[in-house]
Amino acid sequence: MPTIYLMKKYTFSVICALLLCSTFFSLFSPINCFAFKPQIILQKEAYTDTTFWQEYQESYQIGKSEEENAVRSISVETNGTVWVATKAGIYRKEKNEQNWIAALPEEDKGPAYSVISTDDAVWCGTWKGLYRIKGGKTEKVAGPKPPIAVITPAPGGVYAFGPNGAGYFKNDTWVAKDYQVARSVRDAIIEPNGALWIATDVGLYRVGANETFTAHLTNELVSAYVKGLTIDQKGQLWVAGMGGVSVVTDTSVLRQLTPTEGVPSINTSCVRTSPDGSVWVGTDVGVVRFRPDGSRSLLFSQRWLPDDKVRAIAFDSEGTAWIATDKGVSAIRRRKMSLAIKQEYFYDILMKRHIRAPWIAGQVRLTTPGDLSTWVPEDDDNDGEFTGNYLVMESFRYATIQSPDAKEKARKAFHFLRKLKEVTGGAGLFARTIVPIDWKDLHDANRTYSPQELADELVKEPRFKPVEVRWHTSADGQWLWKGDTSSDELCGHFFGYYFYHELVADEEEKKEISQHVSQIVDQLIDTGYYFKDVDGTPTRWGVWSPDRLNRDPEWQPDRSLNSMELLAFLKLAYRVSGNEKYQREYLKLIVKEGYLTNMANSARQNPAWFVYFDVTLAAYLYPILIQCEKDPALVAFYENHMDQWFAKRRGDENPLLNFLYSYTRGKQVEIEPSVNFLRDTPLDLIDWTIDHRKREDIKLVRKPVMDEEQVHQLPPASIRAVVRWDKNPFAAVNGSPDKEREPVFWLLPYWMGRYLKMIN
Repeated sequence: MPTIYLMKKYTFSVICALLLCSTFFSLFSPINCFAFKPQIILQKEAYTDTTFWQEYQESYQIGKSEEENAVRSISVETNGTVWVATKAGIYRKEKNEQNWIAALPEEDKGPAYSVISTDDAVWCGTWKGLYRIKGGKTEKVAGPKPPIAVITPAPGGVYAFGPNGAGYFKNDTWVAKDYQVARSVRDAIIEPNGALWIATDVGLYRVGANETFTAHLTNELVSAYVKGLTIDQKGQLWVAGMGGVSVVTDTSVLRQLTPTEGVPSINTSCVRTSPDGSVWVGTDVGVVRFRPDGSRSLLFSQRWLPDDKVRAIAFDSEGTAWIATDKGVSAIRRRKMSLAIKQEYFYDILMKRHIRAPWIAGQVRLTTPGDLSTWVPEDDDNDGEFTGNYLVMESFRYATIQSPDAKEKARKAFHFLRKLKEVTGGAGLFARTIVPIDWKDLHDANRTYSPQELADELVKEPRFKPVEVRWHTSADGQWLWKGDTSSDELCGHFFGYYFYHELVADEEEKKEISQHVSQIVDQLIDTGYYFKDVDGTPTRWGVWSPDRLNRDPEWQPDRSLNSMELLAFLKLAYRVSGNEKYQREYLKLIVKEGYLTNMANSARQNPAWFVYFDVTLAAYLYPILIQCEKDPALVAFYENHMDQWFAKRRGDENPLLNFLYSYTRGKQVEIEPSVNFLRDTPLDLIDWTIDHRKREDIKLVRKPVMDEEQVHQLPPASIRAVVRWDKNPFAAVNGSPDKEREPVFWLLPYWMGRYLKMIN
């Protein structure tokens, strides 16, 4: 018979007739719908896990005052001692130590501007003059007129610059230089041939090796305000300042780097070349790195820096980048990791902080934002759904390496999901989450609505349900359970049940899954496809009834996805139980109520109704619909539907979506962007606020979600708020630094990729 791929060639009545014949044939045919076994995809071009450099940061506060933490210059000795010049003075930190020590005598403390280390000494420029620290002895250099703003290493000594003149200190002698340059010197650097470049507020000067002027560049640069200089591996001079960066050779400007070329702010304050040849540009919105291969990357937000205003950059002998900001110092370190090692790191964090009794995988709250030492467990509306994700992760871990530990933990997660139903005392009703009876700090505490408040809510959303009692006490008095369970919770649960059933469960456990799923779906059928709470009315979002989806205009935005959800719930119930009533209800919704047509219309959904979380909910359901369906026409329809859905999501570079598509459709897709995400994901799971709106290298747009501000290019994982797959990856601003998110978002696609042999 024709497949549903040909829908456009048939009227709706013909399609229904074809489906009716095909599906009834399936009902009475000898095809065993329980014969499916997921096929492991053998890949010729799979990613072979090798080591890579994983970046992470350590943040340092110099002292308690703003002046102490306002760092203006930074340098690192070969022995690892770090030196900084701040508004309050010169400080140093020994290698592997946390505390900073004032480096100058008390009477000399005050504003400092520059600090550099040479082979035999550390040089400090302050309000009071030029200092040399050598062999543990500190001396003030005689001759230079304070203040000293810039110090530059030179053969046998240093150059020093300030508003009162310049000079060269060599062989313990200060020689004043009468350079005809602006006194607003911001940086200086010496070329290998001995030529001296001087950056000022009125342009760039070049003094030849014979100390004759050879250039004064102003209009050739992005702007005359020049703040920082470095020489790259090709011998080209990078000039940072207001407007961006100019790349210069001799006196010719080769190119300009502005926000159009990926500089996040026109205010570039410093520039340094790293040991690997990358050029790091400090800006008012973090630090952007330009690599020799032409790629670039940005680090900003408190995930990477104490403050986004970067003032200076230095590198130590191990390749660590030391970033000075207005609010302290960040060390951007790196370590060799593989995905397998990263998996161990994340799994350890998961077990230590993110599994709470009775076996809930969820986020934790930081009573002091950003401080992991203050973590406490926390309830969440979606504890059930995200523990369902955890259940899927452990199921793939078990299926991949046959780990008894994974099997046991998957069983614990399933028992928690089942307990969510047991605590309610209802046959098919389950809770959003549970907490111990003595917990006091809860989200969405019980409340009342005044008539005025209720009127306001109903005007905003006529579907609004005023739930005043969200938290209930379990019959045994041990738990508080949260009601008003939503449709996304059911999707997350059924996602977990499917993979636990297919990949882990033994025969006895499959009976438990069958009984549990059947009770939930039975109640949906008995209530006319509503998820009814303890008050006997549907929860706010638990609506799948055709009376609402097909005949109530207010539910039109949810028609396509909710139709898909209900078909998947019924299909899984049939899959795990073999009870024909679920198949009959499933077919009735298709033939009589047009739920396939509702699904098909998702491609024409009004853009105002698109919510990014719906992408993930659909991803949960496709494996159930496609792998558990045996009718060729329906399989073809679901496969075509998933193909169209996935075509819109390729640009999201989402490993969960990519690997679920590969699993479901038996096709290798998007390995490289999936692995890139897994590699680029930071080790830091604190949900730091990431605000892209301050960047000048991006555009703010209103797509794919019309009612959100988003960026026009997908940010890499390293500068995106910590992922939960319900979040819009294009969001312009996101994050909550009083949370540490559970690393299941990473572990789930990793183990799925391993199972599919797309990651070896």
